[in-house]
Amino acid sequence: MHAANLAAVPEVDEVLLYDPVPGRAAEVAAGLGAGTRAVDTVEDLLAADGVLVATPTDTHPDMVRRAIAAGTPVLCEKPLAADVATSAALVEEIEASGVPVVIGFQRRFDPATAELHRRLRAGEAGSVYLVRAVCNDHTPPPSEFVATSGGLFRDCLIHDLDAVPWLVGEPVTEVYASGSVLVDEAFAAAGDVDNAIVTLRFAGGAHALLSAARHDPVGYDCRMEVFASRDTLAVGVDDCTPLNSLEQAGPRPVRAWKSFTERYHDAYVNEMRVFCEVIAGRAENPSPARESLVSLRLADACELSARTGRPVVVEERDVVA
Repeated sequence: MHAANLAAVPEVDEVLLYDPVPGRAAEVAAGLGAGTRAVDTVEDLLAADGVLVATPTDTHPDMVRRAIAAGTPVLCEKPLAADVATSAALVEEIEASGVPVVIGFQRRFDPATAELHRRLRAGEAGSVYLVRAVCNDHTPPPSEFVATSGGLFRDCLIHDLDAVPWLVGEPVTEVYASGSVLVDEAFAAAGDVDNAIVTLRFAGGAHALLSAARHDPVGYDCRMEVFASRDTLAVGVDDCTPLNSLEQAGPRPVRAWKSFTERYHDAYVNEMRVFCEVIAGRAENPSPARESLVSLRLADACELSARTGRPVVVEERDVVA
């Protein structure tokens, strides 16, 4: 997906692909046609103008370090690393290098979410009272994924834990989380939950209510509402929203989203375009490495709260504006 989206950016002359599994990169390159080719080593990639890291999470730190050592700008899929300590140390190295590293939280590149961020930062909606967010999978992920996903808070809700503080622009001071197994006992066997809620309290007194679930029979549902002093705004609400209103004239999905790649197609395409602009020095980094620490710290707080059944106070370390 990323390779195809990169190849479609007009400013991109060539896309290089590398995969440690023999033949895989060549197969993908052949399917994408001219302007895309497989290379034999990671070093061949690092000679390019920029590199996209879409490898397993435990390999991210090494790949990012190799890229910044070569002076090559990076787009790294989330998370930067699996834990806060490793990520924080790597952030220091990234900032000392001066090499742009963009973290792939795709919602920051979603056109509607980006417009919501603009309006909130410009004060057009007024003071935020409440943010309400939903993220539901259409079909549960396979059990082999569940065992290595990091859990619902880190795999699914991590996107809301990044996007909502970014939108509100204030530090989170308190977290409360609760989870249940309602879909499949395989989640319990993996030490995970398949339904969860999170409440965030911000320094200025606003709240956010986040929910996530591994099964939605209607479709993939990812939307957000912001209630503020001058306006009420929403993203992810259209004729693909998997919601059946019981009002006579209420909305019903014409074609419900089936997956996150469908729902965020425009975001993933725009992510590649913006990354190219960052490489060229024509755009600021909209998802810097340091800001990715916020969601990891909040995920830790969510897991602690869900485990203890009590709210967790969060230190006011980071504000994402």
